[in-house]
Amino acid sequence: MTKVAVAMSGGVDSSVAAYLLKEQGYDVVGVTMALFEGADEEGLCCGLSAAEDARSVADCIGIPHYVFNFKREFREKVIDYFIDEYLKGATPNPCIACNRYLKWEAFLNRCLEINAEYIATGHYATIVKHPVTERYTLKTADNKDQTYALYALTQEQLSRTLMPVGKYPKSKIREIAKKIGLKVADKPDSQDICFVPDGDYNRFIRDNTNVKAAEGDFVDREGNVLGRHKGITAYTIGQRKGLGIALGVPAYVTKIDTEKNQVVLGSNEDLFSKRVIVRDYNPMGLDMPKYEIRVKGKLRYTQPKADCVIRPLGDNMIEAVFDTPQRAVTPGQAAVFYDGDHVAGGGIIVK
Repeated sequence: MTKVAVAMSGGVDSSVAAYLLKEQGYDVVGVTMALFEGADEEGLCCGLSAAEDARSVADCIGIPHYVFNFKREFREKVIDYFIDEYLKGATPNPCIACNRYLKWEAFLNRCLEINAEYIATGHYATIVKHPVTERYTLKTADNKDQTYALYALTQEQLSRTLMPVGKYPKSKIREIAKKIGLKVADKPDSQDICFVPDGDYNRFIRDNTNVKAAEGDFVDREGNVLGRHKGITAYTIGQRKGLGIALGVPAYVTKIDTEKNQVVLGSNEDLFSKRVIVRDYNPMGLDMPKYEIRVKGKLRYTQPKADCVIRPLGDNMIEAVFDTPQRAVTPGQAAVFYDGDHVAGGGIIVK
């Protein structure tokens, strides 16, 4: 019997994933990851209540449940990365780093040590082979598609992963959970960044480092000083609210200049750009491009796909040029590219 370790967050998706795999005849083991100290708030995907919910589900469906300690790895690969990127003036997506380095790399390696042949998650995506290249890739889900946050997975990781809920709508997953009597059937989805549940990133960085972002100038595109900002870690591209400055017209953060410690303000029109430079490109369904190819790109999780071409720049960097300007292109966020319904690859926005 094939052994599968399911990453159980205590939510309905991973709970039903474990149930579906057991129904399909797999030898299922439930595993919850302990990721950081103090993760005990209700609703966090890695909090104490999450582990208790996961254990309750495991008991209900009749599978063993374990907790793996990945606090050191989470600190190094996710929290430190999050802080470092913000101090550089970027806006990182820690969930993508967590998926790549914790929920797959560290988790997969540990599960292989306990003789699991596969790991499984409750993500809404489907692992397939690209019809042309035969490379492993992700096919977008019809409903709650989560491929954007999974672009960094390697071929080896994809070959060892099952995503049993990807072909179902969320409503069906909740229906299954209710049918089999899981107490998490109506549990809300986790929101925001798990280790900063109040959303105050500036406070989190201040409390977790010896660095206090220095105050500096708000300036316009020409460099004229408009006022004072409270530290670059408090801002992100496209931000309008919470600037603490009144100019008489709507103002948006259009650039963060770390060298000059300046936050550049402009109009909504100033936020649009066609050209994007991407680093650390991870080819998934398509090989690393050797020449210009046409795909669709997505620069934020909630953003629709848009037509563009990508071309190689060397050193795992690519350039994407969109047919129509894209709003609030943000360094540190992910740029994910699609060949039809399949993830072609993705990387981190540089500028």
